[in-house]
Amino acid sequence: MAENKLYVVATPIGNLADITQRAVEILNSVDCIAAEDTRHTKRLLNHLTIEKPLLAAHDHNEDQVAKRIIDKLSAGESMALVSDAGTPLIADPGYHVTQAVVEAGFDVVPIPGSCAIIAALSAAALPTDRFLFDGFLPAKSHGRQAYFQSILEQERTVVVYDSPHRITASLSDLIEVMGDDKQLVVAREITKTFETFLRGSASDILKTMQDDANQQKGEFVIMIRGAQAKKHQEVSQEAIDLTLLLSTELPMKKAAALAATHTGYKKNQLYQLALEAK
Repeated sequence: MAENKLYVVATPIGNLADITQRAVEILNSVDCIAAEDTRHTKRLLNHLTIEKPLLAAHDHNEDQVAKRIIDKLSAGESMALVSDAGTPLIADPGYHVTQAVVEAGFDVVPIPGSCAIIAALSAAALPTDRFLFDGFLPAKSHGRQAYFQSILEQERTVVVYDSPHRITASLSDLIEVMGDDKQLVVAREITKTFETFLRGSASDILKTMQDDANQQKGEFVIMIRGAQAKKHQEVSQEAIDLTLLLSTELPMKKAAALAATHTGYKKNQLYQLALEAK
């Protein structure tokens, strides 16, 4: 029997077989389930032969539903929170609910499982030791272009979601800002029958989608290879010698700053190299 806690339960993102045994046990044992779309969750529960009261918890009523959830927890009931697919709160509703529950003194317990970001990254063949997730791309072209401009020099893999009705427009905006040879992986319909990973340059992927309308269907995870780390500019020995000479009369930081104004090199680079040469 679940305790009077709020269980944040991940559900499948496409393939119903991806539900975990622990998720099934929790959904079976809680007193009530808060769902992003009760009709959608009802279909999942029917598949699992689970009958539970459902409470709608979406973007437009989170503050109100949080109070109802806290009332139920206060009465000793247990609650689960689910989204339509994947892990709640990850580009989905639930933040205000969990924040209110924690502030009310109740435990929030994760029941991990499917997550589109992690599933996509695991098969993308891109660097994943560090990555940046930024949710859904802006709906308007100028907003998307501003966003792509902001990540031009981002060295981590960048992950965003996008919708089928604007995927080609989004890729066009990306090309406008980041160039047609920017390396991407675009995943769609993850875990579903028509799961596809398109890898290559932004222009090649856009052309594939334009040539085949089926490639524009489904929900998309766009993964953008990070920018290459900038190599230090080669510094001449003369500039290092000048810094060392100035440091005989000045603190090294001031010597590096003064040498930088005369040589055009970065003062931090001169400072570091002069220290190493000392």
